[in-house]
Amino acid sequence: MRRISVGMIFLLGIAAVVFAQAAVFHTADATVNSAGALVVSWDERGLGNGGTDGLVHYTLTADAHATYGCINGGGNHPKATNKETVNGPLTSDIALPVSKNGRIIGSLTVGPLDAGNFSCPGGQALVLGSVLYENVSLTDTTFGSSAGIAGSFSRTFIAF
Repeated sequence: MRRISVGMIFLLGIAAVVFAQAAVFHTADATVNSAGALVVSWDERGLGNGGTDGLVHYTLTADAHATYGCINGGGNHPKATNKETVNGPLTSDIALPVSKNGRIIGSLTVGPLDAGNFSCPGGQALVLGSVLYENVSLTDTTFGSSAGIAGSFSRTFIAF
């Protein structure tokens, strides 16, 4: 019969702790809220006590598209071509404390893109008509885990 050394038991114990603290996203999903912002919610587990600062840092990225237009005093969109679509990347960061059980249930909101220099003539109001978010990704920058959130997420407020 072989004898198991104290060193071997120690190494197995360390491996068990490292395995038990492997950060993994249990769930991650996205929606578009009533203001046109992308809201990503997640449940990440296996975080131990967090990073050296006791927190877990996250970065949310997405490719965004927003269409703005003008509405006249009667609540109608004039037949003119006064609408503008803006495109670009969005990024947001957050740092959250870990719960007692090594888990974070969190959410992060980003967007929509602003209208830039687009403006409406007098007597008309600038409104967000629609938004679309693609290539949404949430990264735990403390432990290096990532959640690619499949699909595109959109909402139309006014069809121009």
